[in-house]
Formats: sequence, C-alpha cells, structure tokens
Amino acid sequence: MNKLMGTAPRHPGLWMDMPSADMNLAQPITTLQTQTHGKLELSQYASQLAQLSQQGRWIVLINPANISYKQMLASAGVRMDRVLLVHTKDEIETLWAMEKALTSGTSSAVISWTQPLDARDSRRLELVAKSARALGIVIEDASTDLNHDLSTKTMLSNQNNAVNTINFTSFH
Repeated sequence: MNKLMGTAPRHPGLWMDMPSADMNLAQPITTLQTQTHGKLELSQYASQLAQLSQQGRWIVLINPANISYKQMLASAGVRMDRVLLVHTKDEIETLWAMEKALTSGTSSAVISWTQPLDARDSRRLELVAKSARALGIVIEDASTDLNHDLSTKTMLSNQNNAVNTINFTSFH
C-alpha cells in the first residue's frame, strides 16, 4: 500500500520545496532567428562553448545545419570529445531531445536547429527553462518561415482561384 507522506503535491512540476542550489541552476533558453542557418550565431557562442566543454559535460547539438560547425568549434577551443550530435526525424523529437538534454544534468549546453516554433512549443520551452541545468539555445531558421509563408500564400491563392472557378462554372 502506497501512502503519500507529507503535504507535497504528487506532480514534480508543482513541488515548491526546491533546494536553493537547484534554483540557481535554472537558466533561460535563448531563441535566435537566423538567415545563415546559425553560422553567425554559433560563432558568437563559440568561446562560451569552449569554456563549458572544459567542465566535462556534453555540448549537445540537435539537428545542426551544414555550416562547418566542427571546424568553427574546434578552432574556438571546444573539446570535440565532449560534443554530442543528435539527429531527429521531426520537430516533436527535436523538442523532446532538447528537453531531456537540458534537464538531465549531463549537459553544459544544448543547441537546437529548428523551424520557427509555434506558441505551444515556445511555452513548452519556457516550462523546461525553469528546471534547465544547461545553457539552452534554439536557432530558428527564418528562411524556412519565409518559404513556409510563401507556400501558404500560394496555396491559399490557388484555393481562392479554384473557388472562383467553381463559383463561376456553377452559374452555367
């Protein structure tokens, strides 16, 4: 028979009695929009990643773009034996992998390349940030968003034309 001891809620996200050491570990997750697939943004963080890689914990790269990041990180002094590459099949797995890497305590930094996040996914990352134990960076490909907007507008335009054609032919 399991009995709940104490007055703490059963869901871990609702626990109020967190040690002060854990409170200092929470870090915000930075979201950056890029036109260069994250090359410029990664170069800005390279020196900080080099320092973090000396801690002996992982620098996790999730779905990195083809931007010659290996040479960039190595030349900045990042320990390449501490870089962990994760390739996912879709955005759901990308967010899940980022969440797990940020909260596991085995990573110093987690950098994820993704399409622009919707409000639900952004909120999910805000909640993850409360228990994050690593530097979190999301690099959103703004060119993907533009391509998506253009294709959506083209599709809507084609649908409107189809509707007009249907309406036009229905008068005959």
